[in-house]
Amino acid sequence: MSSGGHRRFKEPRLVIASHNPGKVAEIGELLHPFGIGVVSAADLGLPEPEETGSTFAANAEIKARAAAKASGIPALADDSGLAVTALGDEPGIHSARWAGPDKDFQKAMHDVEEALSGSEDRSAKFVCALALCWPDNGDGGHLEIFEGTVEGALVWPPRGSHGFGYDPVFIANGHDVTFGEMAPDKKHRISHRADAFRKLVDGCFAK
Repeated sequence: MSSGGHRRFKEPRLVIASHNPGKVAEIGELLHPFGIGVVSAADLGLPEPEETGSTFAANAEIKARAAAKASGIPALADDSGLAVTALGDEPGIHSARWAGPDKDFQKAMHDVEEALSGSEDRSAKFVCALALCWPDNGDGGHLEIFEGTVEGALVWPPRGSHGFGYDPVFIANGHDVTFGEMAPDKKHRISHRADAFRKLVDGCFAK
């Protein structure tokens, strides 16, 4: 992360360091106004690095550095997840892991609900860390990290078919529909990823 001013992004292409189609599509839509050519790590056949960090920011950095080094072009990685207050902010950085190797988020949502059994506290938040890395020296050089959150509460049963992951059980504060029921363009204005992305744009993309 830079200690002074942020580095401006001037390159024509960017790798989205993710193998999650929903996440790649969402980030691609957010980047669309800037006319940047976007390609995913999956499209390039890049391996998924082991996420050994203890925070969202650390895991985003691991993914961004790996993709920038492997592709030779700048890479943007997202690490995000659901932090449930009554579960000590779990599943947190393990949000995808709760879905298992088959990425079964129906199971993951059910497991969260089971873990919450008997708890009156339904508060939760989505957290997103975005890491943008340039391959300056072939080993993943300059890095910028931006974090965003959206506070809300969990509902059961799941509602809606939009979005991905835990979206069908999360209602953002001030709203009455889940992220799974919310139109994508509206979610893109209020989500944790949108919050982090606004900071990224202000820091690295804004004129």
